[in-house]
Amino acid sequence: MKIIISPAKTMNVDRESHEVRGLPRFFDETKLLMDEIRKLSFDEAKALWKCSDKLAELNFQRFAKMDLERDLTPAVFSYEGIQYRNMGPGVFSHEALEYIEDHLRILSGFYGMLGPFDGVVPYRLEMQAGLSVGGCRDLYEFWGRKIYDSIAAESGGEPFTILNLASKEYSQIIEKYVGPECRFVTVDFGELVDGKVKQKATPAKMARGDMVRFLAEQNIADLEGVRRYNGFGFEFSEAFSETDRLVFIKRRK
Repeated sequence: MKIIISPAKTMNVDRESHEVRGLPRFFDETKLLMDEIRKLSFDEAKALWKCSDKLAELNFQRFAKMDLERDLTPAVFSYEGIQYRNMGPGVFSHEALEYIEDHLRILSGFYGMLGPFDGVVPYRLEMQAGLSVGGCRDLYEFWGRKIYDSIAAESGGEPFTILNLASKEYSQIIEKYVGPECRFVTVDFGELVDGKVKQKATPAKMARGDMVRFLAEQNIADLEGVRRYNGFGFEFSEAFSETDRLVFIKRRK
């Protein structure tokens, strides 16, 4: 079972928590994207990133000085969003860290896909950013089926499962290419409102990170184990789940 998650917009440099175990597998593609972004003016880059002047200046300077092979941080320790804070890899046991190396994959507009200990630098480039590069109109076309094929190759030709804990923005880069060899299962975290499941962004991000921690600590490699998750007051709901969608409902207080 492979677990896919989204990246976070905020990133840090941390060379102390864990060693880098290698460069990202799509290094050449990332260098192409870096070179393309470096061609942009400040105003063009800001429009691409859709952010404030302050953030645009920070990231414009990051790309100007970027070295993809130096001062690297393991990916899972670099991202700082809600999901990663609730995952808490900094307190993982050795066994849990080995689990995420085998099972966890981080999707990225800039790096394509990352193992948790692949070395990265801070960047800003969301998957839905309208960057044209290499004759491709956007990043979805640029990455194509490369990411899915890379995950499939890890299975050695055997049937496999992808547990989707990523947002739609990122998961679609894989889901559209899924073939019969793969069971693609999405996890939703929501609350019951008038008999319908409503998902709120912040609690869902928190639960996604916490679920990764739970799976790693329990060394879970099948969907039956996934269904046992009960963090943050969520419980698996058979009634609202489907074959390829596991729904967790927040218990009422």
